[in-house]
Amino acid sequence: MELSTVLQNYINGQWCTSHAIDFLQVINPATVECLAKVPLSSAIETEQAIQAADQAFVNWRKTPAGDRIQFLFKLKILLEENLDNLAETITLECGKTFAESKAEIRRAIENVEVACGIPTLMQGYNSEDIARGIDEFMIRQPLGVVGIICPFNFPGMIPFWFMPYAIACGNTCIIKPSEKVPLTLQKVMHLIEQTGLPPGVLNLVNGAKEVVDALLEHPKVRAISFVGSTPVAKYVYSRAAANGKRAQCQGGAKNPVIVLPDADIETTTRIMADSAFGCAGQRCLAASVAITVGSAQKTFTEAIAEAAQSRQVGYGLDKGMQMGPVITSASKARIQDLIQKGVEEGAKALVDGRNPKIAGYEAGFFVRPTILQNVDPAGKIATTEIFGPVLSLIHLETIEDAIALINRGQYGNMACLFTSSGAAARKFRYEAEAGNIGINIGVAAPMAFFPFSGWKDSFFGDLHGQGHHAVEFFTQTKVVVERWQDWSRQF
Repeated sequence: MELSTVLQNYINGQWCTSHAIDFLQVINPATVECLAKVPLSSAIETEQAIQAADQAFVNWRKTPAGDRIQFLFKLKILLEENLDNLAETITLECGKTFAESKAEIRRAIENVEVACGIPTLMQGYNSEDIARGIDEFMIRQPLGVVGIICPFNFPGMIPFWFMPYAIACGNTCIIKPSEKVPLTLQKVMHLIEQTGLPPGVLNLVNGAKEVVDALLEHPKVRAISFVGSTPVAKYVYSRAAANGKRAQCQGGAKNPVIVLPDADIETTTRIMADSAFGCAGQRCLAASVAITVGSAQKTFTEAIAEAAQSRQVGYGLDKGMQMGPVITSASKARIQDLIQKGVEEGAKALVDGRNPKIAGYEAGFFVRPTILQNVDPAGKIATTEIFGPVLSLIHLETIEDAIALINRGQYGNMACLFTSSGAAARKFRYEAEAGNIGINIGVAAPMAFFPFSGWKDSFFGDLHGQGHHAVEFFTQTKVVVERWQDWSRQF
């Protein structure tokens, strides 16, 4: 893909030049180089994709599940063969380290592998002779056309929370990538094209709010999958529900981690540094608040400060880098403003990562790892999703107080505990109000055969992405009760 290329949409098996009037630049956040221009497509172009998907659904739903997954088997091989190329693209447009980008594609491949089990995962159940001569059984059928709206922070993974399950279940799809990072899905769609997937089964429309609204309003779109901020998740969920659609909307997070005195501090620090600063803190499972209990305050504070100061920050394609830039200059400014707000609220910038000088990449959108000590539990810095490499430290005297603080929070995406006590671990996983729980784990990211959970303002809907939840979301159940005359009388 040449630099400054104007990206295309993929509709009904064809790459199409958008008729958009407005375009955005896709910027490498480390080098500030323009990688491409993305069109802000119109509702009319979205309508074309929806019509193509609706027409393709007629035959796709009739395709046996065993035949549908053959395209996914081919896709798995293509993703593995092109893993490094896809990872490089993620780093170019998203800013992650190359290792982080490769791990992201590995997660995508895992979801393809799980979705290849659809012939079993879609099975219903039956009961013979519920009454004399009467049988009853349940089957699963696809919904129809579904829309997938993607965020910027995992352009290669998050679409795969939904897409492979949707098409394996017999649905047809329209995907809208984030306008900040559309290049990865362009390459993925070229790979999907090589599988021979029938035209119209999977379509891609670049754009922004106009495309989203068109998907939310169109009567032929039966379901919406979304990942993004909580305010937008609420908007998408409410509009989808008002129009009679299913919706699964993953929102923001403020992930707390408790460190008990009996935790292994060396291991805890290493894991926590990766959690808080990996992907520059731009992931919905990044540790954001560390709550130390008792004597853990001194040992953990000293260790995590050293880890933050020593982290190698730079261009993600350079060797040895442990963290890249944040996504845009606006994100950098917002993160730094929040750090300042925390200081104004009384926190101490134990490690201050604002306005770093990264040799060779002085114009890049870099914020170094930041540690804020003695953060006010009720202050803005402790309750706002920062989405950057900032870890707030709060100290409490008991695990009961720490769990109570967690449960007062607005969000419920992830909560973690570091301890060597089985009793403490059991208490925590039972009482903590979050959908993803980690015990001595810094990023409690579910494997593809488990749902990516989330509670409170971190999720709107009933069924999450991945695994059995995805299969249930992308199918509707039909219960059949049938009676036949005694077959013996026919002979």
